[in-house]
Order: sequence, then structure tokens, then C-alpha cells
Amino acid sequence: MGWLSKIFKGSSHNVSEGQYDWRYSANSNENYPSTSQDAWSDTEDIDRAIAISLAEENKKGKHVIVADESQLEEDEQLARALQESLNVESPPHKGNVNGSGNFYQPIPFPYSTSFRICAGCNVEIGHGRFLSCMGSIWHPECFRCHACNQPIADYEFSMSGNYPYHKFCYKEHYHPKCDVCNHFIPTNAAGLIEYRAHPFWAQKYCPKHEHDRTSRCCSCERMEPQDTKYVALDDGRSLCLECLDSAIMDTDQCQPLYLDIREFYESLNMKVEQQVPLLLVERQALNEAMDGEKSGHHHMPETRGLCLSEEQTISTVLRRPRIGAGNRTMDMRTEPYKLTRRCEVTAILILYGLPRLLTGSILAHEMMHAWMRLSGYRTLSPDVEEGICQVLAHMWLETQRTSAEQSNQRTSSPFDKKLGEFFKHQIESDTSPVYGNGFRAGNQAVLKYGLQRTLDHIRFTGTFPY
Repeated sequence: MGWLSKIFKGSSHNVSEGQYDWRYSANSNENYPSTSQDAWSDTEDIDRAIAISLAEENKKGKHVIVADESQLEEDEQLARALQESLNVESPPHKGNVNGSGNFYQPIPFPYSTSFRICAGCNVEIGHGRFLSCMGSIWHPECFRCHACNQPIADYEFSMSGNYPYHKFCYKEHYHPKCDVCNHFIPTNAAGLIEYRAHPFWAQKYCPKHEHDRTSRCCSCERMEPQDTKYVALDDGRSLCLECLDSAIMDTDQCQPLYLDIREFYESLNMKVEQQVPLLLVERQALNEAMDGEKSGHHHMPETRGLCLSEEQTISTVLRRPRIGAGNRTMDMRTEPYKLTRRCEVTAILILYGLPRLLTGSILAHEMMHAWMRLSGYRTLSPDVEEGICQVLAHMWLETQRTSAEQSNQRTSSPFDKKLGEFFKHQIESDTSPVYGNGFRAGNQAVLKYGLQRTLDHIRFTGTFPY
């Protein structure tokens, strides 16, 4: 059977398995799968070789001898190998499995392939077209997208783990969308997906929104989605609707919270003896009062509270505004308030329009400034004074969380609980040398020595105990 060895030598086909994707080179013949035309051409060559061989046998006067069983089995194995060599071809591996493009191409196949099993339906693959990809053989209708369960008919597909996806389905499931414009976040020049994310809320957005004047809530710091309209306050700030739900908008509305903070200080044996006026003000009035104050350290870029020691005239919010057309505040009433110096503290100012928990934490911070001045503490370094004030603000937020849990308050929404955790997170993660480092040093001292011993040490040394 010399013709059989000749046919094997002449074939350049090799069986290749474990492929994830197919790409074809126009300049390399060995990378193309077999086609029906090639297969029938090889069949004609085989028939011709058989005819020549039989003719030679007849010329020599020899009889054709029927092979024994072992010979038949060997010939069957050789024929099967020939069939596979002629008709199964996997192109070279050039893709990756992390969502990039993968390719396959259906193969017309005229011979029986009963020895191959479809990886999708586990049924033998007979005559007809089949796919060879991901190291397996498939009926074309069995190679399906893991997301939509529809057959993948495109030449290019994506993968995640061991699962194939349509390119679009993969993008819908794994390509992040911007929480502001709701579009797919674009790739940068290097082809990588680049986005910004809020460290607490995990809000993802395109980098461009940091520079395109997209509004950001002055309370929770989340960016305004295009399908949601934030409330525009008169002083240029924006407030999301969740924060607006518990926002304190005028001085009278803040008085119950002021009493709550005073009771909190009394529970710590730190009663504030003098009646210090509390005023809610707009951003401009707060900045003007800050400029008129001769001493004090202020948290930039946005100061939201102030403990005054100087006599000034302050414009306070007397009547809360209403929400008008375009989600803008309207009809807010203010009036001048003359501050008279009767003690070391003339007033506490808080920015209006902030949620109750944020307003309370700012008020607890400023109340600590007032308590230290009224208690005769000497002038302290900014990191010590602002640090211990932040400790008291953090402590008050913690009491609000525990009291809500103990009383099972149904009036406290899940967002309010999340908002309280965010304000605590802001204090804990502040990177400024004064407020951030000051809080961490003060909090460590209070946890180790207790609040009273820490305050005594500050009174006598002007520093935190270590």
C-alpha cells in the first residue's frame, strides 16, 4: 500500500486543540481549514492511486488477498487518521481570554465525523458544518453566548473565564458604564478603561465630568446623574434629593438640634454655661464672617461652620426657601444679626441647607471650640485644637448611630444610615495635616486614656498624651 504513505507525506494538515480563538493569515496556506473542494480533490487522488495499484497487481497476475482481522483494524485506524488529517484543522492561537476578540469559522465537512462529540449538546457530530474553538468541537447552533443564550454566529467573540459571549453582550455585562452620563466609559490612548470613582459611594464616572461643570452634591459629594436634577441653592451649591430630605434650611429649624448637641456635651460633663447664639447662614455670609475673625484655623476649600469671638453683624437665614421651577430655591428671607461680645464666644455659624447629621457633626465641632474658649484653655496649635474638635464631632455621629440601632428607629432611612457612615468616613480619612492628622492623634489618645484625661493633658501641656 505504497500510495497510502505517499498521501500522508503530501498532507500538511495537523490536528490542533485547546484553541480559544482563530485568526487567519492571508499569506500562510497551512493556517487555513480544509474545505470541501480540497477534500474531494484528495479523494480523487486516493481513488486514482487505488486504481493504479490494483492495475499493477492484475498485471503481475497476483490475486487480491483479504486481510486478516488485525490488518483490517490497522487499516481502519490509518483511514481514520487520514480522514482527520484531511478534514480537521485548527488555525493558530492568537487571542486572550480576558474579553478581547476571539475568532472561529464554520467548516464544511462532507465525511462522517461520528467519532466527535459536540461540547454543547454531547451528541455525535455527523455530516455538515461544525466549529472548532475553545479546544472543543461544536454544532454551530450549540456554540452559544453565556449571557443571552443565543448562538454566536459572528466570527469574533469575547470570553470571560471559560464562557463565550457576543461582543455586545460582553460589553453590556463587563464594560463599566458612567453613573453620570450612562454611557460606556471610553478607553484612553493606551486602550485601557480609565474612570474616576468616589472612595465611599463607589460612583464611577468618566474623567471628563470633573471638568465639564457637572454638579456635585455639597453634602454627600456624589456627582449629579444626567437623569436626575439636583436642587440649586441660592449661594451656588447643589444638593441631591436624598440629602435635601433631611436638610436644615433656617435658624429656627436648627434649634432642636442645637439643644440635642448641648445635651450631648452635658452627658460628657462638659456643660456649656453661656447661651451662645446659633445662626444658619449662606456661604457668602460665612466667608465674610471668617474674613472678619482675627484668629482661628479654617478647613479649606469649603468652610461649613465657624465659632466667632469678634463682634460682627451677620446675615442669617430667617425663613427657609421653597423649591421653585428648575429645582431652584426661592423666597429665602434673611436678616442682619448684631453680635455683641459678652464672653469669649459671640456666636456659632453653620452653613444652611445641609442634612441633619452633617449639620449636627459641624455643630458638635464648633461647640468644642466654644467650650474650650469658655473653659479657659490657652491658645493651642491648630492640629491639637481642630483635632480634638473633630474627635467630638465623630463621637456625636457614633451616638446617633447607636441610638438609632437601640431604638430601632423606623424614621431613619437606609440612606440616612449610609450618610452618617459617610460623614464619619470623611473625618477618619481626611488627609489634611491639621484636621486629618489632628483627629487621628486625638482619637488615639482618647481611646487610650479616655476623654477627660486627654483634655486635662491638653489643658496643662497643649499637646495630646502619647
